[in-house]
Amino acid sequence: MPALTTPLAGLALTALLAYLLGSMPFGIVMARVFGLGDLRQIGSGNIGATNVLRTGNKLAAFLTLVLDAGKGAIAVLTARALAGEDAAQLAGFAAFLGHCFPVWLGFKGGKGVATFLGTLLALSFPVGLAACATWAVMAAVLRYSSLAALTAAALSPLWALALGQSGLTLLSIALAVLVFYRHSANIRRLRDGSEPRIGRKS
Repeated sequence: MPALTTPLAGLALTALLAYLLGSMPFGIVMARVFGLGDLRQIGSGNIGATNVLRTGNKLAAFLTLVLDAGKGAIAVLTARALAGEDAAQLAGFAAFLGHCFPVWLGFKGGKGVATFLGTLLALSFPVGLAACATWAVMAAVLRYSSLAALTAAALSPLWALALGQSGLTLLSIALAVLVFYRHSANIRRLRDGSEPRIGRKS
């Protein structure tokens, strides 16, 4: 955990702005732009890229992935540039919370995987890259987006330690806990064999 060098008022403002940025529901926006309907009524009802992919529109899913990851990255990079590393970590966490619990959607948001990965990439590119690689390998081999996300989240604190980024360990643990919480229904479906695989249309 980095030293607290930013005034409390600055940290509070950082958290608020990053949360609002994270709350932007790009999956819903992309679904409407591409004429796919209300994403909350499609597939799993989730607002993330995986559910957009279930519509069969790969471009819309890709753009959702990039924009959702970008929310976390932009929050981190902006806070780091204007304040410091303490504000950067707080901004990444707040943006992640915004995606998962957006005020605009009654606090019913996505599962935060893309935002989680974008946040890690901006905080420490090697750690973020390792988490992305973990997701990609698990997704390619097993074809379960949720299991890939859970594995990447669970290993992220270990990647932080292994790559010399111990100051990122606590945040990685906090984000991983929230990723698991948001995937509680997926975990149940994985256990009973009813979890849909990547690429299955609604």
